[in-house]
Amino acid sequence: MRNAIAVMNTKGGVGKSTLVLALAETLSAHYGKNVLIIDSDAQTSISAMLLTPASLHRLQSDGLTIVDLLVASVLNNVAVDWPRFVVGGVSDVDEARSVYLVPSDMQLTLFEREVSKESLHGKLRSSIGALLNHVRGVFDIVLIDCPPGLSVLTESWLREADFHLSPTKPDYVSTCGLEVFRRFKGLNPEMGFADNLGVIVNMKDAYSSVDADYQRWLMENSDNRCFPQAVPRTSALQVAAQLSPVERSYVAKYPGESGACVRAVAEELITRLTAANRAAAQAKPPPAPAKAAEPAAPTTPKALEAATVVPPAAPAQAPAAPARQAPPATPARVVVAASGAAAAPAAGTRPVPVAPVEPARPAAPRVVRAVAPQAKAATPPPPPQSKPTLIK
Repeated sequence: MRNAIAVMNTKGGVGKSTLVLALAETLSAHYGKNVLIIDSDAQTSISAMLLTPASLHRLQSDGLTIVDLLVASVLNNVAVDWPRFVVGGVSDVDEARSVYLVPSDMQLTLFEREVSKESLHGKLRSSIGALLNHVRGVFDIVLIDCPPGLSVLTESWLREADFHLSPTKPDYVSTCGLEVFRRFKGLNPEMGFADNLGVIVNMKDAYSSVDADYQRWLMENSDNRCFPQAVPRTSALQVAAQLSPVERSYVAKYPGESGACVRAVAEELITRLTAANRAAAQAKPPPAPAKAAEPAAPTTPKALEAATVVPPAAPAQAPAAPARQAPPATPARVVVAASGAAAAPAAGTRPVPVAPVEPARPAAPRVVRAVAPQAKAATPPPPPQSKPTLIK
């Protein structure tokens, strides 16, 4: 199933990470989806929204972030056990128990510098493609929180993901970011690119006629595939970005109009995903018809003695295909929340391999954050003995 979505806008400050958080928790709480969030932003915004500072620092120190995963697979060229980097039980919403996270680190920028210096862009893209191939079959929806701007890492996500989703504020500068993104998408089409899932108008002021004009202008352009429901700028959504020390209900975190708008966007997202996957399935060529079985060669007398005698009245029939057996059930693994309390996975949901937050993990073989010691400053030369000659 095509379910990997890169959330991206070349303009920052459009509420992208907050929207990813709200969509993930809504898809989990109201639609029962297993949602994986991959934090690919060096600012670690969504990681800070889902983890306490102590838990995030522990994961970064133990080498369990997206940076360490990519360092191992791209720079060190070693096999990666990707479930070790997935953290479960991260949401503070009672009903959103199936939100998972691959956290980020500020050292992601240094990793990109190493990739560019060593010309490992192809290796980076293949590693990201392999990771997405693994998680597509485990999670229902994968949301990739990309940073603003266009970098080698963001380009790899956009070329390997199935879809891209573009949040934007209804203002001039943010819509210019969409145009830059559209031009970039047109470059090198032979390299592949994610399909456009649509544009979401975010942080809209309900009392601003300018915001309404920009939303109308975005919706008139059919290439944008603009979502009909805009997400308003409310204090509830601003507060939702702060992790609560105690669990709360979905209605308490997303009350009133804020929750209704986010649920409408999530429902439209599922509808578009379903339609895109159905269209892709119909576009596949039909399987080639099976060839007719050739008549069997005449049986020799010796073989006839050992063969089982078949009554001549019974018509010859093609052997029935063996019944398809269901794959062996994957043993459910215990999810450890950020608070350290273990909880069994909910009934009816697919068991997802996750890494607990609290227990320490061995660090990756090589970490970009290791900084070489600075060279010792040279001893300054002694001052001249004679007075310098002044030029008049």
